[in-house]
Amino acid sequence: MHYAEIKKYDIANGEGVRVTLFVSGCPHHCKGCFNEEAWDYNYGKKFGNDEIEDIIDCLKNDYINGLTLLGGEPMWPDNQKGLLPLLRKVKEEYPNKNIWCYTGYLFDKEIMDKMYKENDFTREFLSYIDVLVDGRFIESLLNRTLYFRGSSNQRIIDVKKSLKQKKVVEYQMKKEGEKIHA
Repeated sequence: MHYAEIKKYDIANGEGVRVTLFVSGCPHHCKGCFNEEAWDYNYGKKFGNDEIEDIIDCLKNDYINGLTLLGGEPMWPDNQKGLLPLLRKVKEEYPNKNIWCYTGYLFDKEIMDKMYKENDFTREFLSYIDVLVDGRFIESLLNRTLYFRGSSNQRIIDVKKSLKQKKVVEYQMKKEGEKIHA
C-alpha cells in the first residue's frame, strides 16, 4: 500500500484535532475530487512500520482526538489489508481515541451487503472504525456549509451503533450534541 500524506494536526477531517492519513489508490474518480493525485495506487510513498510508528507517536498527545483515514480510498480491499496493522496498533495503544474513515462506497449497499459478507478483513477493519463518512463526492451537490464532508449525499455514520442495530445510524457530534445531517 502507498500513501499520499500524513498530517499530524488536522481539524478539517473529523471532530477535534486529528492525525490524518491519506492513502493512495481510488477506483471512484469523482469529478471535482480535491485529491486526484491519490487516485493512483502507486502515488506517494510505501506505507510500512516506520509510518505506523510515526502515527502512533503523533497520537500520544492528549489533545489529539484520534486518527482519520481518507484518500484515495481506504476501503479499497488492498488498502484495508494495508491499514489493518495500523488500526490494530492504534486501538491497542489508544483504546479511547476514535478512528474516522472516509469512503466513496455506500455503507449499507456496498460495504455491508458485499464487502462485509465476503471478507474477514473487512469485518475486522470495520470493528476498529468509529465513524464512517460514506458516499462518492458529487460535484453538483457540493455544499461548503456541511460538517466534515463535501457533498450533501454523503453521510456521517456511527459504525458501532450501525453494526449493532443492523441499519445506518447517523453520528452525533460529541461537543454540541447536535445530530449531523445534510
